[in-house]
Amino acid sequence: MSKLKPKSQSLPVINPNAAEIDIGSRFHVVAVPPDRSDKSAQTFKAFTGDIHNMARWLTKCRITTVAMESTSVYWVPYYRPLVSHDGIK
Repeated sequence: MSKLKPKSQSLPVINPNAAEIDIGSRFHVVAVPPDRSDKSAQTFKAFTGDIHNMARWLTKCRITTVAMESTSVYWVPYYRPLVSHDGIK
């Protein structure tokens, strides 16, 4: 009996300048496309300075849009700092 190997499938890239932020109460994990940074996923704490460091890193990675995942209203403090950096929506 031979075992069939599943074909590798990938989804089409819709927006190559997008990043994802998984927002928690104490820290957040941010992922960018692998060609944008030596470390394509980073963790940031929830303090104001860390939020601005995250926005600067995303700008440096040429990110123009982010998708935020949050189980509550934890995303609210991130909105204004992110959109205040050039190019992020």
